[in-house]
Amino acid sequence: MEISAIIIAKNEEHNIGRCLDSLKDCIEDVIVLVDDQTTDRTIEIIRTFSAVKFYVVNWKGYAKTKQYAVSLTKNDWILWIDADEVLSDKLKKEINNFKTSVPKHSAYSIPRKAYFLGKWIKHCGWYPGRVTRLFKKDKAKFSDMQVHEQLIVEGSIGELLEDINHYTDPDLKHYFKKFNEYTSLAAEDLLNSGRKFRIFDLILRPIVIFIKMYFIKLGFLDGIEGFILSIFSSLYVFTKYCKFWELNKSYK
Repeated sequence: MEISAIIIAKNEEHNIGRCLDSLKDCIEDVIVLVDDQTTDRTIEIIRTFSAVKFYVVNWKGYAKTKQYAVSLTKNDWILWIDADEVLSDKLKKEINNFKTSVPKHSAYSIPRKAYFLGKWIKHCGWYPGRVTRLFKKDKAKFSDMQVHEQLIVEGSIGELLEDINHYTDPDLKHYFKKFNEYTSLAAEDLLNSGRKFRIFDLILRPIVIFIKMYFIKLGFLDGIEGFILSIFSSLYVFTKYCKFWELNKSYK
């Protein structure tokens, strides 16, 4: 059994080479969709990987772009991996063993370990942070959410044991660049869901998130990085609901 991989990329020159290198000797068919707004060396780096097929595309949103990538693959089983992620050596071995097996499930989740401001986060509710990433093409599709899209799977979901390494936020500049985009998209998802704005969401949800991540999920064991992550996650929720409130005003 062979597996195809899908990746979407925009200005990922610092990540894409590391990601593609981790797929060697594991994935036979790699499809990369590069946003046509990319201005850095992403394409130049991809070209150094002769076995990788890439296409420059007009951005359709996270879910629709990834669904299009799936349509370009040649194998029945798909691995979805982001440009800032890497298959650990142990996960590569596990996937190679999987290819010689008879799968019992329609999809498989993988534990994800995040690298935040120079530290691997082991608490805060971020680890193992399972994500469903390996799936049978005809048994799964992407949700319509504009951000944090997920796979909708027909059938059962099994578990792989080894980690995907996620180089999520190497510095604060990178974090806040994503922060503004993602909170706007998340607010639009709330609006499109038909949900009504409640002041409760704005006041209490951020506090609950901090308490959950820093105390209940033991974020304090991750040192200052755990404290910063818990604060930022609380701020993310606060900002998302502020933008949701603003959207509600504009639509009245």
